[in-house]
Amino acid sequence: MAAQTIVMAADHAGFELKELLKGDLQAAGHDVLDLGTHSTASVDYPDYGRALADAIRDGKAGRGVLVCGTGIGVSIAANREPAVRAAVVHDVTSARLTRQHNDANVMALGARLVGTEVARDCLRAFLETPFEGGRHAGRVAKLGRSAT
Repeated sequence: MAAQTIVMAADHAGFELKELLKGDLQAAGHDVLDLGTHSTASVDYPDYGRALADAIRDGKAGRGVLVCGTGIGVSIAANREPAVRAAVVHDVTSARLTRQHNDANVMALGARLVGTEVARDCLRAFLETPFEGGRHAGRVAKLGRSAT
C-alpha cells in the first residue's frame, strides 16, 4: 500500500483508540493530519466529524478515520459534507466491503464497541482495499458523489 495522508479526528471517547491507530499509520509511513481531540476531556463529537469532513473536502487528505464511542455520531456529522462517504465499520468484512462496494473515504469506529486489534485489522483492510467500480460505480454516483 502506498503511503498517503490520512486525516484523523475523535471525541473524548475515541481519543485513546485514535492515538493507537495514529501510531500504526505513522509506523507504516503515512502522514497523519490529526485534528484532535488531544485528551480525554469531554468535547462535542459533531465538531470533530465536521472538521475531518472539511479536510476531506478541501483536499488535505484522501481518506479519513473517525473515532467516537460508537462511531455513529461522528459518521453522521461527517456525512453532512457531500465530499464524504463515511461508514461505520465493526469488523474486517465491513471495512473491506465499504471500500469495495461503497467507495467510502472515511472509516468510523466505535471505541466502546470495537477492540484495539479488531480496529487495527479494520484500518488495514480499509486502506488496502480498492473500490471495485463496475456495477457499484453507478450506485455510488446516485449518492451524489463521484466514485474514485
